[in-house]
Amino acid sequence: MLLERAGYRVLTALDGVAGLDLFAREPIEAVVLDFSMPGMTGDQVARTMRKVKPTVPILMLSAYTSLPVEVTRLVDLYMTKGEGAPALLEKLGGLLPAPAA
Repeated sequence: MLLERAGYRVLTALDGVAGLDLFAREPIEAVVLDFSMPGMTGDQVARTMRKVKPTVPILMLSAYTSLPVEVTRLVDLYMTKGEGAPALLEKLGGLLPAPAA
């Protein structure tokens, strides 16, 4: 809801497999990816996304305060959920042009 209120068009998936399917089918400009999700970890999803569309920016969120460098190396930006909504909007804005008003 936060991203939609900020003007972004948002597509959601309940797990990694559904997210990868959506990613392959839709014109995606950026991904906000959780590290912990049902079925697959965020690094597994990010690794596959990089093979399918390597130039799409990925921002990974996690409740963990640190992730191994092998994980964070797969994404353009990593942030903890504790950083809050304003930080998410700011960081996503750094990856994308501002949404159309």
